Amino acid sequence: MIPITKSVATAEWLGKIEYQTALDLQQSQVARHKADPDTADKLFLLEHPPTYTFGASGKAEHLLIDDNQLAAEGITVHHIRRGGDITYHGPGQLVGYPILNLRRLYQNRGFDKLKLHDYLRELEETIIQTIAHFGLDGWRYPGYTGVWVGDKANPRKITAIGIHVNSKGISSHGFALNVNPNMTHFSHIIPCGIDDHPVTSLDQETSTTLSVLDVLEPITKAFADVMGIEVNV
Repeated sequence: MIPITKSVATAEWLGKIEYQTALDLQQSQVARHKADPDTADKLFLLEHPPTYTFGASGKAEHLLIDDNQLAAEGITVHHIRRGGDITYHGPGQLVGYPILNLRRLYQNRGFDKLKLHDYLRELEETIIQTIAHFGLDGWRYPGYTGVWVGDKANPRKITAIGIHVNSKGISSHGFALNVNPNMTHFSHIIPCGIDDHPVTSLDQETSTTLSVLDVLEPITKAFADVMGIEVNV
């Protein structure tokens, strides 16, 4: 029997930071984990200025505007090592980057190996529990990664998820929950390569006025509960 112990992570609210700054921070934290397997896990929570990111399977034609319009609207573009296609980050969107030693986490929970599929499902469950705090039902859409809301005949995507896990089992990148972003910025791309279902936000779906700060406590609690870890803030 593998002994079950509780992992510990620290959640840090970083405010609004540039995408490259956050990427460098992730990479530095991953390097610490690689150098020292006992390094404590992190959950970075933040907002980005307007940014489009292409994942490993991103297609150039899914960006629908040119460099001139990107510059006019102040949107930067990055090509990165997470899974998935193009997605948007911007103010009013809560971004979470869990830097976790997944092998240690799942061993502590009594599993004998790393399960990437389970990790994705648990990130989705974290969001589902978070938006339930605001009275909104979230669900998984078969064949897609992320969290969806609305009628099953007309699904709307509220959260994009894209991760990278290195050979040591250390995770990076993560999730982006739309709270109250500028939704017009999504119209300049085919989000996650999905052109037949719209993107939505917590504000739109609940008909309330929420800020990213309103979501920090619920999402931190949900992350701790779902991942089976103790989270310090």
